[in-house]
Amino acid sequence: MNLSELKLMRRAIITEVGGKGVLRRRLLDMGLTPGTAVLVRKRAPLGDPIELSLRGYELTLRLEEAEKIHVLEAER
Repeated sequence: MNLSELKLMRRAIITEVGGKGVLRRRLLDMGLTPGTAVLVRKRAPLGDPIELSLRGYELTLRLEEAEKIHVLEAER
């Protein structure tokens, strides 16, 4: 499943960061690395962007960027 598909207030573990070149490097530099737990905190009214909570801080991503990140949904 992609991070963009994760429902509101659900937790997941990042399994793979896709993308190429500068985009992939930027996602990794923001802390979106395999094994990291993320929580979808908010969605904009039209669904884009989404706000995530990870590593003790909040991060906002466009859905286009979130589609590049593969996650495994965590148990509740």
